[in-house]
Amino acid sequence: MIGFTAEEIDQSAPTRAARLKWVVVVDSALPPGRATNAAICTAAATSRAVGGLLGDDAVDADGGTHPGLPWLGCTVLAADTETLRTIRRKASARPDFFVADMPAAAQHTRVYDDYLAAVKETAAESIDYYAVSVVGPRNPLDKIVGRLPLLG
Repeated sequence: MIGFTAEEIDQSAPTRAARLKWVVVVDSALPPGRATNAAICTAAATSRAVGGLLGDDAVDADGGTHPGLPWLGCTVLAADTETLRTIRRKASARPDFFVADMPAAAQHTRVYDDYLAAVKETAAESIDYYAVSVVGPRNPLDKIVGRLPLLG
């Protein structure tokens, strides 16, 4: 399992001090609404699966609670379709990485079972991805995502 132990979580340290890094890489050709949807969906899957990503809840001066956010941050990058496929392939090959992806079929179906069926009928090398979320050790992850630009 990929994640943080309680002893590793240091919300007072800079994000670069964390053992793991989190990136979401989104298809740069998507319109803003679809790109945002793809990033959010892969982030939701990631935050559910990777332990210790979310920090403590924040409490404002009036006592209102604001749910915890990722204490280690999450960089959102842009890439073309082929680069997304390559990032997913390389990251998935590493046992010390967690990968969540959004195949294009997810945004082209309105029924989840139809999405599952569409993916099942598509060979792995033919799947186009709208976003890939990866959590892994900082240096190896940086080598996989290279110098991709921030999603803009």
